[in-house]
Amino acid sequence: MPSPWRSHWPLDPGTAFCNHGSFGACPTAVLEEQQRLRDEMERDPVGFMRTRREALWDEARGRFADFVGADAEGTVLVRNATTGVNTVLRSWPLRPGDEVVVTDHGYRACTLAARRVASDTGANVRVAQLGTPAHDVVDRVLGAVTTRTRLAVIDHVTSPTGLVLPIADLVRELAARGVETVVDGAHAPGMVDTDAGSLGAAAYTGNGHKWMCAPKGAAFLWVRKDLRDDVRPLVTSHGEGVRRPGRSRLHDRFDWSGTDDPTAFLAVPAAIDTLAGMIEGGWPAIRERNTRLAAWGRAQLADAGFTPAGPQDGIGSMAAALVSPSMTADEGLALEDRLFDEHRVRAPITFVGDAAHVRLSVHLHTDEDDIDRLVEALTRLR
Repeated sequence: MPSPWRSHWPLDPGTAFCNHGSFGACPTAVLEEQQRLRDEMERDPVGFMRTRREALWDEARGRFADFVGADAEGTVLVRNATTGVNTVLRSWPLRPGDEVVVTDHGYRACTLAARRVASDTGANVRVAQLGTPAHDVVDRVLGAVTTRTRLAVIDHVTSPTGLVLPIADLVRELAARGVETVVDGAHAPGMVDTDAGSLGAAAYTGNGHKWMCAPKGAAFLWVRKDLRDDVRPLVTSHGEGVRRPGRSRLHDRFDWSGTDDPTAFLAVPAAIDTLAGMIEGGWPAIRERNTRLAAWGRAQLADAGFTPAGPQDGIGSMAAALVSPSMTADEGLALEDRLFDEHRVRAPITFVGDAAHVRLSVHLHTDEDDIDRLVEALTRLR
């Protein structure tokens, strides 16, 4: 039987959509709320931007912050987690010889951002090798730390392999060695129980348009209290020189970066409420159901001969398995295209070094039949 929740999404019914993790998928009801907000904005653009937007922005920020376990005072809204990571890296006072640690399972764009900032400041990037399959994560990250390490950029949930890392342990152990952590939580909100403000990290950023199912382009960045005056947006706008009564410096700097469409952010409360209302038990039940389905899918991939990318306790709403120990990026893209063109299955081929993985990612719209189609298609194309 198809997923009883599939009808809430405008997804192509003929496609086995096993790739929620790349760009998310937004329910029809949330898209309708975003359009309602757009219609309100366009009826009076000046009035909306000058008065109405700020109240709605504050509401969205508060709901977002509460959902991820952060305080609203330390939370700003950014377009995506990549922007959040870049923002903190660009604000960090790195000096020649300092080191930034990333992992080989990290999101490539954020690793490139770390390398760019290191090149500009004379710092260096060290890569912690978690391995394929990943194991001994904490020890391997700490093994990359030296006396010159100042900052670590660590995924809460790894993008290429979908592993939920022991982020609280990592932040604590890195701090004990004098290393601050920027948590790339792109996939975490809605997938795992997120407590961004209590980890002790320097900053935490995550997307609302993935597992929370908000419209695309809605993310948050939380900054620890002692660092909030030092973190500046990538775009300097009016808030740098104009202070609003009762507003923090952080909010003044980030709340207005120029004219754009704010409705993806403003629809975040609708996304939170819409998903919670789909299933008895709300968000805890969503996370439990998706974890159970992803674990089942991981087992099906393993039974078909595809080695899981990490331990069973690293399962959230994604699971990855090795397709080939050595494959080029072009070969991976060709395989991904064949999955869709020949079998109508959407699933990405991701990489850790040269090792190619298929990454399964599920939400309420995904069912066991979708996963069976993925496994059968991969088996035929192997």
